[in-house]
Amino acid sequence: MVGTPQTAADDRPDPATEAFLAHRNLLFTVAYEMLGSAADAEDVLQETWLRWAGVDLGTVRDRRAYLVRVTTRQALIRLRTLSRRRESYVGPWLPEPLLTAPDVAEDIALADSVSMAMLLVLETLAPTERAVFVLREVFDLGYDEIAEAVDKNPAAVRQIAHRARAHVAARRPRRVVSAAETRYALDAFRRAIETGDLQSLLDILAPDVVLLGDGGGVKQAVPRPIIGADKVARLLAGGWGRIAGSTSWRPAQVNGHPALIVQLKGEMDTVLAVRVEGGLITGIYAVRNPEKLSHMERETVLSR
Repeated sequence: MVGTPQTAADDRPDPATEAFLAHRNLLFTVAYEMLGSAADAEDVLQETWLRWAGVDLGTVRDRRAYLVRVTTRQALIRLRTLSRRRESYVGPWLPEPLLTAPDVAEDIALADSVSMAMLLVLETLAPTERAVFVLREVFDLGYDEIAEAVDKNPAAVRQIAHRARAHVAARRPRRVVSAAETRYALDAFRRAIETGDLQSLLDILAPDVVLLGDGGGVKQAVPRPIIGADKVARLLAGGWGRIAGSTSWRPAQVNGHPALIVQLKGEMDTVLAVRVEGGLITGIYAVRNPEKLSHMERETVLSR
């Protein structure tokens, strides 16, 4: 937070700070789901705090709803700026991965909503559609509350929610995949890469698998999506196969789902998440941009 929070005589935070801290994890989750960036979500929380610190609490009936409303508005402002910035991004853009606590995976709806695959689907929504979808489908806010947050009337919000829901349903995985199924696919993927077994790699990849790599122009990554099991398998086997002796693969919980951290010569090099359907990997998301890996050093608490 910006500035130094005030404290009461008994060293407890003042009421404004106490309320903000009580809902901070929720507010971060709202901002992160809208932006796909932890760094930008933290900036939004700072803007929210600055506005919250100047509010007369006596005029606030529901502090949680008020804070969510301010956070949503700030996230919408930033989201529109980010949309323009991402047009000039070098190569494919992927969400910023988060090292998450085990309790995130236990909340299936929350884990699904912050998965790399879902965040990429949310990227295809217009800013207001994304805000409405997140607030309604993930946080179960009422249409009246959402209307205040996005400056629309409730009837318009219902229409936007219906449109966004249909858009997401057409693009999201057809069913929720268990953590065990994802771990099995990742283990098979890792063994095939480590042993250089091209056929085993082909066996775990769906025929229409898509590989996305995000180097941000800083680290080498595929400049465009690679589609098809044969192309993806040969690229991965050739690329990682050449440096197999210098790499290690560590399982991790990323965005509420099993993933892999690839270390090169002892340093974090890549965070690799996957989308699994029918026991096969249909999507591979390799984040290499160093600016996006800072939140992989400690667990991030998410809540709804």
